[in-house]
Amino acid sequence: MHAAIEFNAVTKSYGGPASRPVLDDLSLQIGEGEFTAIMGPSGSGKSTLLNLVAGLDRPTSGTVTVGGTALASLSEAELARFRRASIGFVFQFFHLLNNLSVFDNVLIAAQLSGAQEAASRVRAQQLLNELGIGAKARDYPVKLSGGERQRVAIARALINRPAVVLADEPTGALDSNTGEQVMELLVALNQRGQTILLASHDLQLAGRYTRRIINLRDGKLTRDSRTDGQGQEVTQ
Repeated sequence: MHAAIEFNAVTKSYGGPASRPVLDDLSLQIGEGEFTAIMGPSGSGKSTLLNLVAGLDRPTSGTVTVGGTALASLSEAELARFRRASIGFVFQFFHLLNNLSVFDNVLIAAQLSGAQEAASRVRAQQLLNELGIGAKARDYPVKLSGGERQRVAIARALINRPAVVLADEPTGALDSNTGEQVMELLVALNQRGQTILLASHDLQLAGRYTRRIINLRDGKLTRDSRTDGQGQEVTQ
């Protein structure tokens, strides 16, 4: 299996030399097509790890490679293009634009990446249909439930066919039933080959839906386990 994401001795610090690293000499590989959860308490480095994968931040030392591209070799402009083309984001609080329709919230990500307009419009509607909200395409986010808004956010994340989807606490603002529906959507996407990296504090939810759990504490990898997708750990 090829690596979709590779961290090699990555350290990330904020502040002076005496500050404790947010990530401390972290090395790991995530294969193409894996659905992996990054777990840990607040301050463990989960969000920093996602930001480094997305090229939103750069490591203090070490290297980050995504889809075979060494991010350190890219300029800021190249990083922005890479991010738009190769990374899809799903956030806890959706980050939809309330002055745009559901359809245009999805389409805008393709427009920003310079994708062909007609093909992008077809794909946007197709994604909304697949996610069960095609009939809401002309509605505005304020009229949608939390679960529907997250489906729009997932469609937006997928519009450019990204190499990796980063999901940062995607169920955190949802009730438990709706959160499980969102996780089931992510599982279905993963079963079609999509690489997904999920940051979560909910061990039970991650254990039931992902196939690998990486635990961080104080910026260090403390445990790397695989599950059967039913919450049971399997021998590697």
